[in-house]
Amino acid sequence: MVVGAKGSPLQLILSAVFQVDVPTGNIKLEEANSLLRNRLIDYGIPLSYGDSYSGFRIVGTNQRYPENYSMKLAAGSLWSQSMEVTIGSAVAKQTGLKLGDKFQGSHGLTEGGHVHEGQDYLVTGIFEASGSVVDQLILTNLQSVWDIHDHHAHDEDEHHSNKKDSTAHSHEEHHDHDHGQEAQTPESIDHEHEEGPGHEHEEAHEHEHGEGENHSDTEDREITALLVKFKNPLGLVQLPRMVNENATMQAALPNYELNKLFSLMGVATTTMNIVAMIVILVSGISVFISLYLSLRERTYEMALLRTYGASRRQLLGMIFQEGMVIAITGFLTGLILSRLCLFLISLLLKSAYHYDFFEVGMIWEEGILMLITLLIGFFATMIPAISVYKIDISKSLSDA
Repeated sequence: MVVGAKGSPLQLILSAVFQVDVPTGNIKLEEANSLLRNRLIDYGIPLSYGDSYSGFRIVGTNQRYPENYSMKLAAGSLWSQSMEVTIGSAVAKQTGLKLGDKFQGSHGLTEGGHVHEGQDYLVTGIFEASGSVVDQLILTNLQSVWDIHDHHAHDEDEHHSNKKDSTAHSHEEHHDHDHGQEAQTPESIDHEHEEGPGHEHEEAHEHEHGEGENHSDTEDREITALLVKFKNPLGLVQLPRMVNENATMQAALPNYELNKLFSLMGVATTTMNIVAMIVILVSGISVFISLYLSLRERTYEMALLRTYGASRRQLLGMIFQEGMVIAITGFLTGLILSRLCLFLISLLLKSAYHYDFFEVGMIWEEGILMLITLLIGFFATMIPAISVYKIDISKSLSDA
């Protein structure tokens, strides 16, 4: 089960499990920890993300996350403290990062975001290639993500504070310049004296408010999502509904959401399968027509071959051989064109998602398709072969 902020369940699955979509928001760490105390939950894996490096996501989590994918280290070790990272094989290959290298992340899940200057990550390990989502990720602990954004928030507050102080200072100078003489009057001094205690009280109030904010920050930590492992199937039945009805979070089941997605796409998939079957049928008919017309044009040649001693079996073999050559050539041509199209599509998808979708090898369905193609080629040569077998030599020669 995946737990996250309220929103689209499918978006939550795509962002938290496959890391290909934006998150639905953040959830309170305290609320997530409260959920993990449920007796039906075995363990939970927190995820916190929102930054990236060269388009690869920086994900704060615990070390159980790579264990869940059975990841093995190609070099170095897992992160052990804040601002240390372990990177996937695809990240290392495309960015050139090595052990001991330092880099700065940028805000956002795509390239071009604000760079967190002065906050360097240290590469302590590189995972072996696994074909999983971890190959595309930069993993660190949750504290790294919190430290980065706390520092970023502090810089923004300091910037606004400096801007406010500068504006106030400029206003005071302007006020003193215009009313320099009035500032020395008794009324002005008395007024300033009256403001003194109030000003001190305001500063004390701001100081207390600031401490309250710091205290709140430690309690109100947030994460992006929580991956939950059930102890038994009963949790699968009870917990998702309980979370969705009684909590400010939402729960989504990957299998259910993906099956729902595929069911929505079922009409398009069925249509494509029907079109493919029509193409196969038309191809079989075209092979039959081409062989039949070719035979009619070569009836004299077939009769002449018979007069030179060619047997009917040899003529049948020649016709079936021609049909099989056409079928095999068509299958190989289609296979090459399909791989070319898949390669072009994979280039577009790789630039967007950093996944390599291109696969050169054949799948077992294509083996079945090859057998179907050969059968179509075989049956398409049946009628021309029968015509050759029953050819009238004298009539064919006299008509020519």
